[in-house]
Amino acid sequence: MTDAVTLEERMAHLERVADDLSEVVARQDAEIARLTRRVEMLMQREAEREVDASGTVPLADQKPPHW
Repeated sequence: MTDAVTLEERMAHLERVADDLSEVVARQDAEIARLTRRVEMLMQREAEREVDASGTVPLADQKPPHW
């Protein structure tokens, strides 16, 4: 095999790997965004539930006494 053919094969392989990794990263980005939205929604629900149960602002949303 010539050096040019070997280089072309390696380059083709690396391009395929780069494309595969790009797809994985894009899927992970979408999944992280979806999970972030769900966590925010759950935190909001829990804060509302705490307000409804106690009638006060949830501790997580209160500033510490030294502020």
